[in-house]
Amino acid sequence: MKIGYARISTTDQKMHLQIDALEKAGCERIFRESASGSKTERIELENAFEKTTSGDIFVVWKLDRLGRSLRDVIDFVERLSEKGVGFQSLTDGIDTSSPTGKFFFHIIGAFSELERDLIRERTKAGLIAAKKRGRVGGRPRAIDPKTFKSALSLYKSNDLSIREICESLKINPRTLSRYIAEYKTVHPREFD
Repeated sequence: MKIGYARISTTDQKMHLQIDALEKAGCERIFRESASGSKTERIELENAFEKTTSGDIFVVWKLDRLGRSLRDVIDFVERLSEKGVGFQSLTDGIDTSSPTGKFFFHIIGAFSELERDLIRERTKAGLIAAKKRGRVGGRPRAIDPKTFKSALSLYKSNDLSIREICESLKINPRTLSRYIAEYKTVHPREFD
């Protein structure tokens, strides 16, 4: 049996084109979903997966209907394969029920893995190069160490409220409260 899956990202879109193509391909049952491709929880996709049995073919109009990243698509197709279910993408010309289709799909997966590894390597090299130039990654501190030292000193003296300290040093009260709470967890004896 062929089981179809159609997905649109927004309610403004229509899925008529996908439904027509899935019906023409011979899908006996079509699951329809309106959800973003980046959304990890797609209920109808999982329902469609649960309804498949060995020997079935899972059909989509296009690969990007399964997910935004190629890794997600590959993982899903591997889950189908473990269940004995074939996969077909109509517009991409992929059909894993044939040896050539399986081979082509594995080539796509290999390129995806290569791309991830290259991105990882470039990121590491960039971080190392930045570190050599004295730059450290991450978000800059909201309160510089000198200002925090002054704020902490005023806070410990109990002469001013956090609001008054923040007004005098021109810093955000919520940020200072968070910094003080973090400092207290590292140096609890200073506040006994």
